[in-house]
Amino acid sequence: MNALPLMPKATAVWLIEKTALTFTQIAEFCGMHPLEVQAIADGEVAQGIVGYDPVANHQLRQEDIVRCEADPEKRLKLMASSNPIHRRSKGARYTPVAKRNDRPDAIAFILRNFPQLSEQQIVKLLGTTKDTIAKVRDRQHWNSANIKPRDPVILGLCSQTDLNAMIQAANERLAREGHAVPAPLEIDEDVA
Repeated sequence: MNALPLMPKATAVWLIEKTALTFTQIAEFCGMHPLEVQAIADGEVAQGIVGYDPVANHQLRQEDIVRCEADPEKRLKLMASSNPIHRRSKGARYTPVAKRNDRPDAIAFILRNFPQLSEQQIVKLLGTTKDTIAKVRDRQHWNSANIKPRDPVILGLCSQTDLNAMIQAANERLAREGHAVPAPLEIDEDVA
């Protein structure tokens, strides 16, 4: 398990605003996907989050930032701390009330685009229940008429890293069982 900076999103906001680092460098340092960092830079995600200065808070040295700005292949290293913060990877996470109505949309997206994921994996990923998944799948959900498949990463219900890990685990399970592994989806740029 890799140690992450304190308040990774706020740290990413600060690094985007105050440095010339690449999205990949920031993403690897903050434990995020480069597309999440790009969405923050575009103002689609993390609106209103105040940047958290990792240099002033002794998580990163200014010399490391300068070194990495000069060479995009170099990576930032978190300074040693007596109390490292580790990324939580198990169990359902609390979903704010405002985002709970987005869950059925995310479930519909996953059922349509990643049929290899088991119900248990979807439960873990989105913090939902098997009953809700079944209702969305069978179009018995109380709000079925308004459900539009939307990416759970964009909705903020899970990270791209967690989604990719679940897909990889599902593909490995299918390969072990001798079933065909579905080809990765090609996203049409005109539609997205």
